[in-house]
Amino acid sequence: MLVRIVKMSFETNNIKTFLSIFESSKTHIRGFKGCKFLELYRDKNNPNIFFTYSYWDSEDDLENYRHSELFKGVWAKTKALFNAKPEAWSVDKLETLN
Repeated sequence: MLVRIVKMSFETNNIKTFLSIFESSKTHIRGFKGCKFLELYRDKNNPNIFFTYSYWDSEDDLENYRHSELFKGVWAKTKALFNAKPEAWSVDKLETLN
C-alpha cells in the first residue's frame, strides 16, 4: 500500500475556498480507482497549513489519478490559493497499530 501525504499552506482569506473545493471533490477523489482512504488534517499551531493523507493500492493508481481530469481540475483551483509551495511525499505503509 502506498500512502500519499501532501502539505499545503494557504492565505488566510483562501481557507474557506479551499475547504469548499475539498468538500465538493472529496467523494470523487476517494472513489477514484485504487484510492482506499482519504483524510484532511489541519495543523494545530498554524491554521493555514493542511495535510491530506490518502492510501492507494499502487503507485500506478496514484499516477493515474494525478494524470486524470479530476486531479487537474481540483489542483488548478487549489494551487491558486497557496501562500507557499506545496510539499508531497509518497511512502510505504509498514505497520498499523489500532
